Amino acid sequence: MFNYVIIGSGFAGSVLAERIARVLNKKVLIIEKRNQIGGNCYDFKDENGIIIHKYGPHLFHTNYKEVWDYLSNFTEWHLYHHKVLAFVDGKKIPIPFNLNSLYEVFSPSLAKRLEEKLLSKYKHGAKVPILELRKTDDQDLKFLANYIYEKIFVNYTAKQWGRKPEEIEPEVTARVPVVISRDNRYFTDKYQGVPKEGYTKIFERMLAHPNIKILLNTDFKEVLKVDLESRKIYFLGLEFKGKVIFTGMIDELFAYKFGVLPYRSLNLKIETIEKEYFQEVAVVNYPNDYDFTRITEFKHIHSVETKKTTILKEYPKAYKAGKDVPCYPIITKDNQKLYNKYHDLASEFKNLILLGRLAEYKYYDMDDVIKRTLEIFDEKVK
Repeated sequence: MFNYVIIGSGFAGSVLAERIARVLNKKVLIIEKRNQIGGNCYDFKDENGIIIHKYGPHLFHTNYKEVWDYLSNFTEWHLYHHKVLAFVDGKKIPIPFNLNSLYEVFSPSLAKRLEEKLLSKYKHGAKVPILELRKTDDQDLKFLANYIYEKIFVNYTAKQWGRKPEEIEPEVTARVPVVISRDNRYFTDKYQGVPKEGYTKIFERMLAHPNIKILLNTDFKEVLKVDLESRKIYFLGLEFKGKVIFTGMIDELFAYKFGVLPYRSLNLKIETIEKEYFQEVAVVNYPNDYDFTRITEFKHIHSVETKKTTILKEYPKAYKAGKDVPCYPIITKDNQKLYNKYHDLASEFKNLILLGRLAEYKYYDMDDVIKRTLEIFDEKVK
């Protein structure tokens, strides 16, 4: 009945299903554990008419024209440039820390001296990872680096990841660098925006094809069996000859044969506030205060006229299998070694493709996972 079985309906699974159904004219079955499509990008309108990102804010940004053009087949865009503030010592300052941030926290004379030294050492517009800045020999820049590390990075990282910045792979800590410019935007990509009708509508349009069937509220283990002895995959008791694309947790796929890969999860608290706006921008980070890491106000992202507003507080926590949503792989050297064992095992299954943040144990942005999926379609599926 089906040529392909895809586990998961986030961007990785949905984009690949759309391409298979539309371009190859082949039949696809999507197996989705939740009662909704879209993975962690799922959104909905609340009672105030505000579009809420159920699993935390998703702001689309990319330099890949092909990715922007592809998604534009399924949505119109609200052009949106994301800005973030951090609550530090009673003030709200621009994040990533930039030249404007200097003048928010230091005296004008000290800020000017630090700005001049930064501009003499780095190109204007450079993005400097905090751990790199801390290695400088200049005493003024070392003072600045230590200030940023202590006030913005170390406690936020402890809350978000349960670790110190040094214990996380550089590709993760470099995501929020020190920026040598006065651009207060969180992202500087060429294409930035949010879908006018939300992300869920994108997924509905992608998957609205007669060649695509979706099983919601279904654990993949109910219909698939991965046989480690024969290196074969069985679908409803019969050997499956087509391709299986897996976008879930790779350690779960192989019944935790080599041990559990750690993830971080989130406890998300949505609140309705009886006022028109709650804060100045869409997201305010709280690196040092409170147990939550940030507050998102969705009216800044999807503008709507209403007397009330809706906010989301994020409380990071360790992932517990069967209870929590796995949000972020914790990328360390030891965890990568463990993942490599699962990856090597997966490569012994001829008709298995791993794809996405959980299956590849990689910190993908939305545009990266879409680009990766389109490449996988061309290289391994066509």
